[in-house]
Amino acid sequence: MTRSAVILVSGGLDSTVCLAHAVRSGFAAYALTVDYGQRHRVELDAAARVAKALGAAGHMVLPVPLTAWGGSALTSETKVPKHNDTDPAPDHGIPVTYVPARNTIFLSLALAWAETLGARDIYIGVNAIDYSGYPDCRPEYIAAFQHMAALATKAGVHGEPVTIHTPLIELSKEGIIRMGFDLGVDFSLTHSCYDPDAAGRPCGRCDSCVLRLKGFRQAGASDPLDYQISVFR
Repeated sequence: MTRSAVILVSGGLDSTVCLAHAVRSGFAAYALTVDYGQRHRVELDAAARVAKALGAAGHMVLPVPLTAWGGSALTSETKVPKHNDTDPAPDHGIPVTYVPARNTIFLSLALAWAETLGARDIYIGVNAIDYSGYPDCRPEYIAAFQHMAALATKAGVHGEPVTIHTPLIELSKEGIIRMGFDLGVDFSLTHSCYDPDAAGRPCGRCDSCVLRLKGFRQAGASDPLDYQISVFR
């Protein structure tokens, strides 16, 4: 009998590779996308594309409007920081693109759906190497959430806790891209930019774009997306 898993899918590069990994591992993959009012709403379309292309067993888009309180450049009118070179700026703390408690909210929703489905596995594409410094992407955070999930759910109390899979957590962006190629991922279906234009083209200068472009460059490959600017490609 095929085991089911819930995969958090944003439509970005990392979550797409994560979904492909879950499918390759033999899971019936249920993709969960959260519409939290993000300014880069084109990623919702990307999530639908990759879920279909990778053969997800189901795809749910769940509205959770975090714009109700904002607190992030992704859920408010705060400007998204941009870079003028090919590497992110030096670390000066947690960036304004951090969405308060986002992964805790997302994992809680995935946990509830997984328990409803009878699934014992959740995938999330967090990364603690090439990332923007978000506190909810670290291994110790994932370990703490898994411990909490074992205490907080019926399945956990009955001795069948979920496993939180983070196959990308110790990979560089280059390594993630190489894994994606090995899994047959079509990166043209994905979207990573925090501040796309009206046509959905990525800016090429936000943290997410710069890390993505750097990863493709280090992997010796071209990013298939059409950027607003080409200086970093």
